[in-house]
Amino acid sequence: MRVAAQSRIIRGMVLRSSVRLVLACGLALSAVACAQFPALDGTVPANAEAADYPALVPLEPLLANIDATSTDAQATTGAINARVARLKSRADRLRRGVVDSQTRSRMTTGVARADG
Repeated sequence: MRVAAQSRIIRGMVLRSSVRLVLACGLALSAVACAQFPALDGTVPANAEAADYPALVPLEPLLANIDATSTDAQATTGAINARVARLKSRADRLRRGVVDSQTRSRMTTGVARADG
């Protein structure tokens, strides 16, 4: 008896969550349906509409150009590692205090004198 009651409760929870999901999707879709469609008529210039199609180019010269302009992996890795080192060094400098300990003690002493 107890298991049956629990399964009814679970089925009810699943049903309620499914109904909520359907309602949420319906609400989202109805909100999207209310969007104003932009007026696109007349946005393309007349000379662009009258222009010829672009010329097709053979693919082989383009592929050959890719091989000629490819980058060196070792040089790229070296440049990235150098940049990482510079950034780590900069981060270490930024973590340090702006005011050195001697200046800080002078400032503390000056504040203590002004208070007293």
